[in-house]
Amino acid sequence: MRTEWLQLHQGQECILFFSGWGMDLTPFGTMPAEGLDLCMFFDYRSTPPVELEPFAHYRRLHLVAWSWGVWMASHLLAERAALFSSATAIGGTLLPVDGQRGIPPESYQSMLDHFSPEVLDTFHRDMFDDQEQLARFLKQRPQRPLTELRDEMAACRDAFLQMGPGRDIYSRALITSRDRIFSSRNQMRAWGKGHGEVTAWPHFPFYSLTDWHDLLPGH
Repeated sequence: MRTEWLQLHQGQECILFFSGWGMDLTPFGTMPAEGLDLCMFFDYRSTPPVELEPFAHYRRLHLVAWSWGVWMASHLLAERAALFSSATAIGGTLLPVDGQRGIPPESYQSMLDHFSPEVLDTFHRDMFDDQEQLARFLKQRPQRPLTELRDEMAACRDAFLQMGPGRDIYSRALITSRDRIFSSRNQMRAWGKGHGEVTAWPHFPFYSLTDWHDLLPGH
């Protein structure tokens, strides 16, 4: 797992952002986060313990987890959830490879078995339903080798099969209703009736935001 600062101004509040599979900083570099520091976690080929000491001086810590990051953060931070003023899950579930509450196992295995530049391109396109947002992403898509991405996909699946469902550490679950990766129906089943907020977002929701503050309580 890799950790990089997206924004560091020594503010009083910080977001720990657990990204989805296959990402790096590139797609997120232009998104504003007024007054916030923002640290991104990504590349889940290995998942060592998360060191929170570098964040101890912040007055408030917020957790934002997206897609595969929802499950990853739920495991890695399960015993330290009380340190966060808010914890938001977006477009993911605590059972990420599951026919009813995540990505169907057969779909996941098919993507692994046939992984190629074309499969990756299809995945990126399926994250969007707006052509302008897709074009923006394709201009700043992640810069990671294909073999690395396939290894990460396999590692994520294997970790889930070994460790099982994540613990619900989230104060807020945002269901992406226009999602073609984690279907909204499966997200709703996973979080349970009345426990998720439905948004009119695709799987990659970040270009629908005006600022990272949109993901924090009260916005």
